[in-house]
Amino acid sequence: MPYYELLCIAAHYPQYQHIQGLVRSSAKQILDRGGVVREIKSNGTKVLPQRMRSHQTNHDIGDYWIMRFDASPKSMVLLTDALRQDPRVIRWTTIKLGEKLRDIVGSRSETTDQA
Repeated sequence: MPYYELLCIAAHYPQYQHIQGLVRSSAKQILDRGGVVREIKSNGTKVLPQRMRSHQTNHDIGDYWIMRFDASPKSMVLLTDALRQDPRVIRWTTIKLGEKLRDIVGSRSETTDQA
């Protein structure tokens, strides 16, 4: 399974439960299809660099978060469809970090020995 990184900007709500629900549903979609979620990281609430329009709503503030996971390409299509339809999502992008373990970890010569 390829290793992916999902970068997402979610609509900012005063209640934390909206972003929590979005992250949980995204992770659950990966886990339900046999994927592995390696890391979920919040980058906090930030003022957007420009006004962004999504689902007929203008947004000036967004909640940034990152999820790193292993998933099949078919799971990625379903996750993308779900994010496209979710009104809590302003923008997202998925980056493929690697296909095989050696792509992700790197070769032995790149690592340092600290003994």
